[in-house]
Amino acid sequence: MQESFSHLDARGRLSMVDVGGKAATERRAIAEAVVALAPETMQLLRTQALPKGDVLTCAKVAGILAAKRTGELIPLCHPLGLSFVDIRFAITDGCVRITAETRTTGPTGVEMEAIVAAQMAAATIYDMCKAVQRDIVIKKVRLLHKSGGKSGVFNVPGFQPPE
Repeated sequence: MQESFSHLDARGRLSMVDVGGKAATERRAIAEAVVALAPETMQLLRTQALPKGDVLTCAKVAGILAAKRTGELIPLCHPLGLSFVDIRFAITDGCVRITAETRTTGPTGVEMEAIVAAQMAAATIYDMCKAVQRDIVIKKVRLLHKSGGKSGVFNVPGFQPPE
């Protein structure tokens, strides 16, 4: 466990980490979010019959845009030049499982970009479906995988990242 916080200076004030001296390495992160929908809403989503149109395409674009803007949204995140962003959906048992993958080569990680992408894709699904269901639940937002950098590889137990 880390003994000090990297985002605090010697006096305990917030400080953006200086990554200028860190080596650029290939970095990858995968995060997920789960959106729980009623069976009726799920059927409308599957058949693209919701009033606002193609939910998953809109959510994919929103997630990609969010990943690219993470440095503007989270105060101490560095703006990154992402080399890859993808948003994938799996529909099962009343849920849409979103996985967001981000990659870059640089001195700092892309975990926050993947998490923000998954959350924004989930919020967009909510927005696109709220006309027919208000009690939609967004849950289980978490990091599944990260690789690259000094701390190496992290995987949620049981998660195997796609090649």
